[in-house]
Amino acid sequence: MSQVATKPPPVRGHTSSPAASRELMGHPVGLYVLFSTELWERFSFYSMRAFLSLYITKAMLLSKPEATAIYGAYLGFVYAAPFVGGMLADRLLGQRRAIVIGAILMALAQFSLAAHALCVNAHVQASWLLPLFFTGLGLLSTGNGFFKPNISSIVGTLYEQGDARRDRAFTIFYMGINIGALLSGITGWVAEGVAWHWGFLLAGCGMVTGLLIFLGWRRLLGERGLPSRPQALGEPLVGGIPKGVAVLVGTLAFIVVASFLLSKPHLVQNLALIVAGPILLYLVWEVIRSGRVIGGQIAAALVLCLCYAMFSCFFELAGSTLNFFADDHVNRTISFMGMTTTIKASFLTASLNPWYVVFLALPFALLWGWLDKRRIEPSSPLKFALGLLQVAAGFLVFYLGAIQAGATGRCHLGYLLLGFFLHTTGELCLSPVGLSTMTKLAPARLVSTIMGTWFLSAALGNVLGGRVGEKVEHFGYQTVFLWIAIIITVFSVLLIASVPILKRLMHGVK
Repeated sequence: MSQVATKPPPVRGHTSSPAASRELMGHPVGLYVLFSTELWERFSFYSMRAFLSLYITKAMLLSKPEATAIYGAYLGFVYAAPFVGGMLADRLLGQRRAIVIGAILMALAQFSLAAHALCVNAHVQASWLLPLFFTGLGLLSTGNGFFKPNISSIVGTLYEQGDARRDRAFTIFYMGINIGALLSGITGWVAEGVAWHWGFLLAGCGMVTGLLIFLGWRRLLGERGLPSRPQALGEPLVGGIPKGVAVLVGTLAFIVVASFLLSKPHLVQNLALIVAGPILLYLVWEVIRSGRVIGGQIAAALVLCLCYAMFSCFFELAGSTLNFFADDHVNRTISFMGMTTTIKASFLTASLNPWYVVFLALPFALLWGWLDKRRIEPSSPLKFALGLLQVAAGFLVFYLGAIQAGATGRCHLGYLLLGFFLHTTGELCLSPVGLSTMTKLAPARLVSTIMGTWFLSAALGNVLGGRVGEKVEHFGYQTVFLWIAIIITVFSVLLIASVPILKRLMHGVK
């Protein structure tokens, strides 16, 4: 394996800080700063997954196909923006600045959406009301672009190449993500049960909390994530304009464009396929010019990104199609000690997956370590295939639940519980392993760019997922769930057949 291809980006003076050299429970203390920051950012993000689609249909009174399309387009921008944010961090900002910028934008976004919800609740009729909603989504998308790829990249720099703790660190980091996601179920319950604006306000306060944690304890990261050339932002670009000013203007322009396009979700679906072409060509060019070893690793990373696009397309239907299915066709009434209550659909679809992850992440991490010691741990591509097969099994369970519910009835809650359990075990085979694998396959000069590509593949999957969700209106839940299970299964079988080729391209990277 080429060391040039997989070593972490240069870190200036990271061993000079005693605080940055400390460890807690076998890991650098900086991991727990990033863990806590990501926890609250994910609390903010998954709050949108919990109740955004329901807010669009129940408060804004748009149709379910419209809500599904907007939700898919929003997630598309959320996951596409990291491609640009990763490159800006690599070349100009450094990961830390990008994280702070992203956190500020996302906090502003949540408070903007809270203002929109207050106006809707007060029955305000104004021409600026709908643009305010889409501006909030545009701010969220842009902020996530700065934040998401760069905090993951810093996690990778905490460990030297070949350190066996790296995969376990990403699993711990992934637990932080899912603790935040678990807490987001509360915002869903509050938004549905009390008032929509309180859900947005709670999400905004969570984002502010994450930002304060990162700023308050950043010294524990040493100099990781700082720009290699801090003076670069002041250097002139075209026409003598400082690069920092160009970044500011470009960011504002991106927010405006994203906000407009999010109001035209079907246009986003078409643009996603068009934009994917040039980006793919650029990455293919990187494969060709990087030589056999590094180029092979980049090529393997691209194939795994395609798998992640397939995974995201269907897994993220939890916030739209599965949310509507739970709301319309799952019996959510439970009785305990003589008391009866009906659980909010947004609470279930937001909380089940992270609840399972919190309890299963550590056992999965221990399982991979146990298998590794016996030299029988599955390769990353095989883990991806196993993860996808479990997602397919989850949709098969939802299909059976849809059969029991019929057109107007409700199925047993157990179908939802089991389906999300299978999705979670599939996710644990794929997502945390994928984050780690991307940092190992990426050449040093393209670490954040490859991480951005990872999230870009999720963007494409989510945009296409919006189209899938719209099909329910025409074909019904039964047919859609069954075809999803079939498509994922066929794709997984093809991936398993390709594992030997991918392992050769990875040149020893597990």
